[in-house]
Amino acid sequence: MRKIIKAAEQFALEEIKRHGLPSLVNFTTANEKGNELAKKFNVNADIVAIGTRLMDIKLGEAQKTGGDHIELGVAATKTFLKRYAIDPKNILKIVNCVEAHHRTVHWICKEAELVANADCYRFLLPRNWLLFLHSLGTRGMDFQKSLDYGESKVDEKWKILSLPYCKKELTTDYKLIKEIIKKARQ
Repeated sequence: MRKIIKAAEQFALEEIKRHGLPSLVNFTTANEKGNELAKKFNVNADIVAIGTRLMDIKLGEAQKTGGDHIELGVAATKTFLKRYAIDPKNILKIVNCVEAHHRTVHWICKEAELVANADCYRFLLPRNWLLFLHSLGTRGMDFQKSLDYGESKVDEKWKILSLPYCKKELTTDYKLIKEIIKKARQ
């Protein structure tokens, strides 16, 4: 599985280089947090590692083309996984990590839930959130729209969080970001 994780990471980094999304900071955050959560909750860390690397594999392409990044990501993930001899049960779990990371599809395994929770750290850590807000400005979005969109991402990710461990860890950061938004609107 180490070979597959490395290949998934290489694939994701190529997509980031080609399309500019997700940011390397967010990519790294999700991978590190996924690894930490897999160890804490004693699940298959390899599935989580592949899931965090592939969950936003087509995010940049989708933004450029107007496609749905989850649909594109699921298709790309299935194509990617066909190159390897992987237990079909694990393929289903990895695909579920990608298709369910926004919690719009039910998690079929604990690994998918952990990937979704790891994804939330991308927008619920102040540094990551501020970098996201900054990136919106560099793409030409005015400040008020950036702030509104940034708040919608924070609220979206807060609702996706399902693990009390993660909620507890991120509560102070969430409140801080919400306070920054409130003050920025004054």
